[in-house]
Amino acid sequence: MNRDELVERVAARSYLTRAEAHRAVEAVFTIIADSAIRGEIASVNRFGSFSVKLAPAREGRNPRTGDRIWICAKRKLIFRPSKAIKDLLREGGEASSLDPHTQ
Repeated sequence: MNRDELVERVAARSYLTRAEAHRAVEAVFTIIADSAIRGEIASVNRFGSFSVKLAPAREGRNPRTGDRIWICAKRKLIFRPSKAIKDLLREGGEASSLDPHTQ
């Protein structure tokens, strides 16, 4: 699913216009990105959390030439699904069961 498909699904599911859904999706992505940049954990209850992990510098190899190269340290955005999501993936259930408004 790409961003436009996500906007369409949010609009359909929440009875928002496409423009309102687009602003909502953009706001969520911006907030998660901003929290990652600040080194904070963005946790969404019953869905998962986004955090930043430091990948240390290391030695690697150029796959084309086989030469040794130095790979600099970098920060990576990590997503950890919640137990509810893990259980749904394991059982093959419907994600709609996570929506508290449908229960």
